[in-house]
Order: sequence, then structure tokens, then C-alpha cells
Amino acid sequence: MFDFIMTEEQKKLRDEARAFTKWVPRELILEMDAEKIQFPHEYLKEAGRRNLLGTRIPKAYGGRGLKWVDAGIVGEEIGVASYSLACLHGVGADLVCDAIINFGSEELKQEIVVPLLKGELYAAEGLTEPRGGSDFFGTTTRAVKDGDDWILNGQKRFVVGAEGADWFLIYALTDPDAPAHQRLTAFMVPRIAGVESKYIYGLMGVRGGGAGRVILEDVRIPGRFALNGINGGFDVFLSMMIPERLGTSAMTVGSVRPALEIATQYTSKRKAFGQAIRNFQAVGFKVADSALQLDAMRSMVYSTCLAADSGQVSSGRVRRMVSQTKKFTSETAWEIVNNCMQVLGGIGYTDVYPIERILRDIRLSMIWVGTNEIMQSIIQTEWYKEYKQMSAAQETRDVEQDSRNADQIEEKVYE
Repeated sequence: MFDFIMTEEQKKLRDEARAFTKWVPRELILEMDAEKIQFPHEYLKEAGRRNLLGTRIPKAYGGRGLKWVDAGIVGEEIGVASYSLACLHGVGADLVCDAIINFGSEELKQEIVVPLLKGELYAAEGLTEPRGGSDFFGTTTRAVKDGDDWILNGQKRFVVGAEGADWFLIYALTDPDAPAHQRLTAFMVPRIAGVESKYIYGLMGVRGGGAGRVILEDVRIPGRFALNGINGGFDVFLSMMIPERLGTSAMTVGSVRPALEIATQYTSKRKAFGQAIRNFQAVGFKVADSALQLDAMRSMVYSTCLAADSGQVSSGRVRRMVSQTKKFTSETAWEIVNNCMQVLGGIGYTDVYPIERILRDIRLSMIWVGTNEIMQSIIQTEWYKEYKQMSAAQETRDVEQDSRNADQIEEKVYE
């Protein structure tokens, strides 16, 4: 934890989050992983009681009213106990609340956000469909207008918290003839007649969070449940990609941190050939690299949080930085946990230590809230835009000219 950049208030917030993480019962983590628990209601109730849901949500609705850096601090500490718990914490308290605060009516804020941040309700997001996830605009879930109401039909899958959710944020096709960016609507859908959730597949990791399929059959909801109005779903989606991916990055740092701590302790105690195995470079260097990588991950998270907080960075650049951070932290965490398992040897491959669970959990980070391949596509798109703008404005030195034969134009052939 980079405590040297924190204010005293932020250190207190960190300590509150740490105390909450220490409170989490060992049995809860184990039973969730064994799928004896499908949804940890008590965890979210306790988080609400401690006012640790909605770090960035205004105080008027029960949040802390803080910034992204503060949310990053909390997210890292929340991730330490369990990636599954961190996913649940983030989806309801950050993603859905954020969408309602930014795009919902005051009525929806009072009806959903206030009790959610108290831990009395839970909300989930339905984006991915059986036909695919990355093709967001290809959604087949439809909403048809009927008087002042809308009738929803379709399916969403891999919905984190589906089994326990009271409300669902559902993206549905409302104008199939409109351009892609104007055809979808984001609806808040309560668990009413026609809404069914099913847990129909086993997960490699991140278990016990009630992930499942949500089936919508002739679900009737009023038009006031639309966020940002009818056909305004794209702006909601675009806005939510920031908390989804930046929040994931922060909690990924926290979730892989215990693997490094376990590896450090184990290699300090374990002896071979008459000495602690940390003294062998094949072992100690893996731990050293992991410490380096953990700090690099955290640095990216914090700098991106600062960029988002500043209000001075263009939306495109923030989007690129968030995508870079999500890709880097998830892939680096995967490398860290593998190296930590390696230095433990065979015992690391058992459930004597939690590294095997951490490894199974961390694998999701490269897939959910946008695959890392989608992150690369965003990074590429936004970087080329930024470079074009910088080049046109002549903001930096033209280093292309700093070579002996830079004036040999005939050698610079592009077509």
C-alpha cells in the first residue's frame, strides 16, 4: 500500500477497509468457494453497516462522497479477503449505483441507491448474453413499448450476483432500426413476475457470488425505470466502463497481494540444502519480481485514479488509461500468482495454502468487464487519436528529423 501518498483521512479509510476485511469469517470464504453459499447477504449487510459501500456516491444517498483515489484504496483492501467478495462489492456499490446516480431519477435514487448502500438490497448488471459478450450492440434482449410501460424479453448470463439481486440493470434493444449507438436502453428491472435467475454452470473460481443466468419473459416495467431515457443506453454503458474496469484493477491488486505475502513467508521459513530457499536466486528472484510487479500495478491504478479525479484529462485519454490499467493489472496478477505458486512447489498446488484458490479467482480478471483483447482495441484506437492531435498541435519535438539522413525523402516510402 502506498501510504506515503495518502492523507491522514485516507489512511483512516484504508484502516476501516482493512478492519472489515479482517472481519470476514474464514468459513464464509471456504463455503463460498465450495458453493455451499450462493450469495453472501451477511457480507454486504456488514459492509453497509460500516458505510463501506459506495465510496464515490454522494453522502446524501448514503455514500462517502469521495474520489477515485479513495475508491482505489478501499478496492485494494476489499480484494484481500476474496476476489469473489470484491466482485460483489464492486458490482452493486460502484457499477449500478454509479449508473443510477448519473442517469437515474431522484425517485430511483431513493428507491434503490439508498437501501443498497445500507446493505438492505443488492443490484446486479446484465450485459453479457448467451450469444456473446463483447458484441454489446448485438444484444438480442428486446423491450417493446406498451402504453406507458415496456415489455422485456431475453436472457443475460454471467450476471454476478444474479441469485441474490433485488434489482437488475438490463440493456435491451428498443429501436432496432436506429444506428448502433442509439438503439439500446438501460433499464432498472426489479425482481418481479417474469424475472428468473438460474445457476446453471460451475465456475473455475470466483464462486459463491451467485453468478448465473437471468431470464426475462414478458417483464412489464414503467418507462421511468429507464436510465438516461429511452435509447440512451450507450451513454450509460460508456460511463460504467470506467468504474467497471478501474474498480476491477484496484481489487485485483488487493486479491493477488496475499499470494506474494504467503510466498515471502514460506520461502523465508522453508529450507533446502541447509538454508532458506529465499537465498536461491531461482526462488528469491521470482519473489523480487513479484514485489516489483505489484508496485507497478498499484502505480498504474493510482495514476489512473488521479487522472479520472482531475477533471482535466480528456475522456478518450481516461478511457485509454483505464483500459491499459485493467489489462496490465490482470495479466501481471496472473504472472505473480503463478510465480508465487511455483516457489511453494507442490504444496502450493494443494489447498493447504489459498494460492490455488487465488489463482483460480484471478483468471477471471482477464475476461470479465471487457476482455483484455477489447482493452487492446480501445488502447489502440485512443492512442492513435491522441497522437494525431499531439502531432497536429506540434506539442513535442519532431524526433524523426534527428537522424543523419532524415532528409532522404525518397527513402520514406509508405505505399
